[in-house]
Amino acid sequence: MRAVIQRVSRAEITIDYREARRIEQGLVVFLGVMKGDTEAQADFLAEKIQGLRVFTDENGKMNLSLEDIGGELLVVSNFTLGSDCKKGRRPSFDLAAPPEEAEKLYLHFVERAKNLGIKKVETGEFGAHMDVLVANNGPVTLIIDTEKIGK
Repeated sequence: MRAVIQRVSRAEITIDYREARRIEQGLVVFLGVMKGDTEAQADFLAEKIQGLRVFTDENGKMNLSLEDIGGELLVVSNFTLGSDCKKGRRPSFDLAAPPEEAEKLYLHFVERAKNLGIKKVETGEFGAHMDVLVANNGPVTLIIDTEKIGK
């Protein structure tokens, strides 16, 4: 699984130009499910993200987690994270899991995040067109690839 994580002061997602969902201070996770990913990887990633110490403490150090600040989470499915741009100018998405498999693991990740006790978990809609507005705080942007960290 690949996740692009942004620390935000607020974020909003509009689904198919009609329904908007919002979070306040917290994290936005763009989640890409790759071929061969497992529920264990989804669990690991959800726990890792919940505990990331990326929010500033009273001394201005990134020392607090989502849990510590009572932050919120917006999870957005993003198959384009499974892209390969090695050849030519058009990305290949051969690394991304098939839609049925990807949706199952995306939903598993979301449920795991909710079960971790995160204050509020919002989502996009798998396979829908989504406009995402992110007020990146910092800016702080992290990338976690479970394959690269051996999970």
